[in-house]
Amino acid sequence: MDEGGDDAIQLFKPGKRKRAAAVLKGEKHSKAKSDAKAGGALPEDAEQQQQQPVRALGEASTSGQEQQQQQKQDDDDEEERSFKDLGLSDWLCGVLSTLGIARPTPVQRGCIPAVLAGRDVIGTAQTGSGKTAAFALPILQRLAKDPYGVFALVLTPTRELAVQLAEQFRAFGAGMNLRECVVIGGVEQQQQAKQLARRPHVVIATPGRLAELIATDDGISRGFSRTRFLVMDEADRLLDPTFEAPLRTILAALPGEDRQTLLFSATMTQALVKLQAERLAGAHVFQAYTGLQTAERLRQEYVFVPAKVKEVYLYHLLEGMGALGVRSAIVFVGTCRGCQLLGLLLRELGLPCAELHSGKSQRDRLSALNAFKSEAVPLLLATDVASRGLDIPTVDLVVNFDLPVAARDYVHRVGRTARAGRRGWSLSFVTQYDVDLVHAIEALLGQQLAAHEMPEEEVLKGITRVYAAKRRAALDAIDLDRRGGGGGRGGARAKRSVGGGGGGGGGGGGGGGGGGGGGGDGGGGGGGGSGGAGAKRSGGGGGGGGRAGDAKREKAPSSKRAKKSGGEGAGS
Repeated sequence: MDEGGDDAIQLFKPGKRKRAAAVLKGEKHSKAKSDAKAGGALPEDAEQQQQQPVRALGEASTSGQEQQQQQKQDDDDEEERSFKDLGLSDWLCGVLSTLGIARPTPVQRGCIPAVLAGRDVIGTAQTGSGKTAAFALPILQRLAKDPYGVFALVLTPTRELAVQLAEQFRAFGAGMNLRECVVIGGVEQQQQAKQLARRPHVVIATPGRLAELIATDDGISRGFSRTRFLVMDEADRLLDPTFEAPLRTILAALPGEDRQTLLFSATMTQALVKLQAERLAGAHVFQAYTGLQTAERLRQEYVFVPAKVKEVYLYHLLEGMGALGVRSAIVFVGTCRGCQLLGLLLRELGLPCAELHSGKSQRDRLSALNAFKSEAVPLLLATDVASRGLDIPTVDLVVNFDLPVAARDYVHRVGRTARAGRRGWSLSFVTQYDVDLVHAIEALLGQQLAAHEMPEEEVLKGITRVYAAKRRAALDAIDLDRRGGGGGRGGARAKRSVGGGGGGGGGGGGGGGGGGGGGGDGGGGGGGGSGGAGAKRSGGGGGGGGRAGDAKREKAPSSKRAKKSGGEGAGS
């Protein structure tokens, strides 16, 4: 992805932003500091260090202690800063107090003043760190002073994240008659065109659908001619070549000058670094960390599982969630079809769950997500469409039933738990075919995952029940395919399915290929994974497979698993 972002980067014009003197006080001084920091990449304390006199060698030890003490004092002072200290208005501070948000997080402290000052911003911080408020709050403050539409455009790679961002804008903008509009695929297009024609203050969109509306309606295109803010949330994903065509259409409708560009991401990729150097040289850069990190209070573990009995191990784990103190869990699956089949299996086993993948209609996807967020169901089965940005504070456990092919996606997946300082647990299932994948994850993290032991004898007691349920689930899948995704075998099982009928598309029987394409949110791309692996997982009985101890932690001779885990289309 990093290597392929060059074309997307070229879409951004060099920074020739006009800044009003009332906004940028001391413009010459700010420009001099910006030049000295090489485009904002140097932190503020580096400037101060450049101005300090050089100490004699004999004073080195004392100097180090003084600097450490001063740094600690600076950090303590920084943590004590309030939202008002950052420049937010009293009414916004009151809203935050009502929402129970007392102190700004590091990314909010690092970015809000720069946005209020009129600067372009690139902000990176780990998931659950409050990035949304870092751009939403200053945008709303500026909007309150000069309300018009379309004032701000927020782009995001997934539909669910767009809906969530709109909810947060509504919460922060309570009392100011905010008009926001969500533009995503899977929803009736004509209604969205009518909403855009009314010139909402804030538009939150996935690139594919918005580009389609802009390209087919000159009135909608003109509505973005005075847009003051462009926000790209999950910017590392949006700079993927998949989004290049819709981004080109969207950026052509936006003003080239007098517009602030705000890029936020959980990771600082090479594409973002290159974009800053070539197109946003004057941007303020905030980086909460270097490289990829997971939350400090996240317990990361793996368990070796023979591929033939993965579902048996998963059933044992999920059935005992209560005894483990786990109230809710997200189970990540590699393909849409695999997600659908696993959902059918778990419901056959009496475990209520919701499914979230691009093979479902948008209404069913939102229904599934809301059921999980409201704790109506304790389990959410999902593909990587749910791995980024979604803020569900009560997730106790993330299970990687299928390991992601890209190690970076692991970080995004496990970021759904241990958010905002809470504790969390992630457990990755590692089969004999996944050793290379887990090694890549550990190399990226710079640490080894801890081994989690599951009592094999106890686990395999459920093998007969699970295999019988797999046979029934395979028949349910055939019925779903014949009915076009609408229903299933037996009314009781159909009622247990949360979030609407199946989805999943693909060929008949337990085999078929991955689910549908995602409805044009981000320039095409559909479905997931090869049919062969799905067919093997959906097959009926058979022997119990090898013992857990047979899965040696050695490099596998081949990795057929990587071919299976196809992922989902962009913007699905």
